[in-house]
Amino acid sequence: MTGTSETFPLLGAVSAGPAVLGSKAAALNALSAEGFNVPPGFVVTAEASDRHDLTNALQEAADLIGPGPFAVRSSAVAEDLPGASYAGLYETFLNVARDDLEDAIRRCLASAAHDRVAAYESARGASGQPQQAANAMAVLIQQMVQPLAAGVAFTANPLTGDRDETIITAVQGLGESLVAGDAVGEQWTVLAQDAVCNRNAGTLTPVQAVEVAGLARSVAAHAGVPQDIEWAIDTDGVLFLLQARPMTALPEAVDWVAPGKGLWSRNFRLGEWLPDPMTPLFEDWLLPRIESGYLDGMQADARVRVPFRYASVNGWYYNAPPVPSPRLLARVILDSRGRAPWFLFNALIRVSTDPAAAHRALLHGLELQWRNHLLPDYRQLVRQTEQEVDSASPARLVELVDAVCNQAGIYLWSLSIVGGSAWKMESALARFWHKHLAGPLRGTAAGETGHQVLLRGLPGTTPAQASHAVYSLDWYHAVAGESLPQHQRAEQLPATGKTEALGAQRTDAEGAARKVLKDQPRVLARFNALVEVAQHYAVLREEQSRDLSLGWPVLRRCARRIGEQLVARGLIDDAADLHYLTLDEVTGPSAGARPPVTSRRDAWQRQRNLAAPLTLGESARFIGDPIARAVEAARSSRDLPEGAIVGHPASTGRVTGIVRVMHGPEDFDTFLEGEVLVAKSTAPAWTPLFARAAAVVTDGGTLAAHASLIAREFGIPAVVGTGDATLRLRTGQRVTVDGGAGVVVPRHFDDPAPGSALADI
Repeated sequence: MTGTSETFPLLGAVSAGPAVLGSKAAALNALSAEGFNVPPGFVVTAEASDRHDLTNALQEAADLIGPGPFAVRSSAVAEDLPGASYAGLYETFLNVARDDLEDAIRRCLASAAHDRVAAYESARGASGQPQQAANAMAVLIQQMVQPLAAGVAFTANPLTGDRDETIITAVQGLGESLVAGDAVGEQWTVLAQDAVCNRNAGTLTPVQAVEVAGLARSVAAHAGVPQDIEWAIDTDGVLFLLQARPMTALPEAVDWVAPGKGLWSRNFRLGEWLPDPMTPLFEDWLLPRIESGYLDGMQADARVRVPFRYASVNGWYYNAPPVPSPRLLARVILDSRGRAPWFLFNALIRVSTDPAAAHRALLHGLELQWRNHLLPDYRQLVRQTEQEVDSASPARLVELVDAVCNQAGIYLWSLSIVGGSAWKMESALARFWHKHLAGPLRGTAAGETGHQVLLRGLPGTTPAQASHAVYSLDWYHAVAGESLPQHQRAEQLPATGKTEALGAQRTDAEGAARKVLKDQPRVLARFNALVEVAQHYAVLREEQSRDLSLGWPVLRRCARRIGEQLVARGLIDDAADLHYLTLDEVTGPSAGARPPVTSRRDAWQRQRNLAAPLTLGESARFIGDPIARAVEAARSSRDLPEGAIVGHPASTGRVTGIVRVMHGPEDFDTFLEGEVLVAKSTAPAWTPLFARAAAVVTDGGTLAAHASLIAREFGIPAVVGTGDATLRLRTGQRVTVDGGAGVVVPRHFDDPAPGSALADI
């Protein structure tokens, strides 16, 4: 062992910098030297681990730092960096006895060659190989702190990027269960000297929370960047700093301000199809064309154009209904010559109170119009565009994009009015069930499931994968057909018999309901009519939604052609850079300064890390926010378990399973049978996964969203509109999803969760 001027003695070298100590030990070494209360320790390099006298040297070094037991932790050069945390990839050993130090050190060094390290480096595009990482690995040995409480602290809110907030999570005893994700812990938000406990109070006092926040902020001030620290408070009340590293993937601090009066949502209409922030060209070009087409469809059917307001907030799509006023009402009536009020009465009100009547009066005719004219016209336009793309001039390509987007907007209008009736009809069916059937069927199989059993296993809702299926309507994202091999595998999901079983349950429930109502002929007739239209529109909604993106493969081809032409003109370096331009830059002359593609791409990537709120602003009086109402009802209905995530109850059932957080179609091959699908939102491209999923949880969505409808049809629990489940849950975590209550409960791996095993549904 060689002594150095640093606080941590170094075993195996004379000089001690990050290249020798590793990032973790170097950071703690420097902080200890500045007076931070870091547990005493020493460092063993990979080189020193091969020395013959290691055992004796270890005993000498251990004598210098304390009696033990010890903590043995990795300290690689490529670890705890601003752009690469390597969190949890290397082994850590706690409460190691003095005689076991050498074995723990060798095992820690060996973890650098683990496959998960190579996979992490590959995903980051790193050039280093596992053996190179091992050669750059050191091991930090410290006197073990026996904590009363421990945890982590972030000097900026990791979800919003707010640098004024310090977020603390704490557990009693060792903090490893928290770091590993096995425990949820108590959570505090500290602003200046004001500490507020947001979850599971009982571990820290407000004074202790402020003390932890002060330590974290001092480390950040010393480092000059926001920090993620690990800390512990021992049984004497002494606070220790155990680790410090720069926060990674921290979103920029932004404001979420409603762009106008009323309630703005990112879940409705186009928002359901845009799970990410919009790329600049989509926002500037395709979005206005689609919205214009939507109004064309409204004009054709209702004889009026009433624009929904829409805006981009930090790159994310939000929309709001028009601001009601006597002038607007008069315009709607006069411009439509009285048709609009009748149209809206059937499409928005009657469909929820008397769905069969709305079907006869309006919706059936609109369905036939879609089948016989709108869909064939859309297909014909796509075919014609496909024939022109390769030879079209730049100006003609712009015209083709405009035409396809406009037709897609008209189609979206039809989907929102016709297929969008499905959830309104289901609401009517649910009210009928509650009034006439819930009591008589209590205790039966149908009674346990509720009205949703009548909409499960319907013919026409089996998994299907079209080549034009999308993850997002933003044309930056690939369609299914562009990654054909993995999507072919998705099409060939094994037949589980689940659809047939659900169909049998549906038939049994219908029979049980009719038996209850057999002596009430008028009520039975209403039940039959409700079931018929609700089932018809549940299938129709999925059928319509599958072809909304029919034009997206050819739009992607147009984008590539335009991008190639702009490369030839010297405006951009790569055809894909097209998505970071504006329409004027695409269609205007190329002379002058080149567009700032890199900064726009970086800004868009930062926006993707933001936790965009589901709603902004406040709803009109007496209307309210339906998502907020549903979430509040779930919160107030019971004492929520530790760490519960609350959303919109979208499909009944209760199961426990392993989480798989899915970011897009590129992840589909990783999804395993029986896992819990967690995503920002889902679109038709995701449908085949529902046959494998035990449950579905999404950040966005409402009762009318794709995830809600398909989960109900496949008979799996679903909780939607959680806001941030993809950020709060992690792949491999065990959770219980209660789709009837709208609650997701993370569980400890040793929690048997009685009564919550995978349900037989």
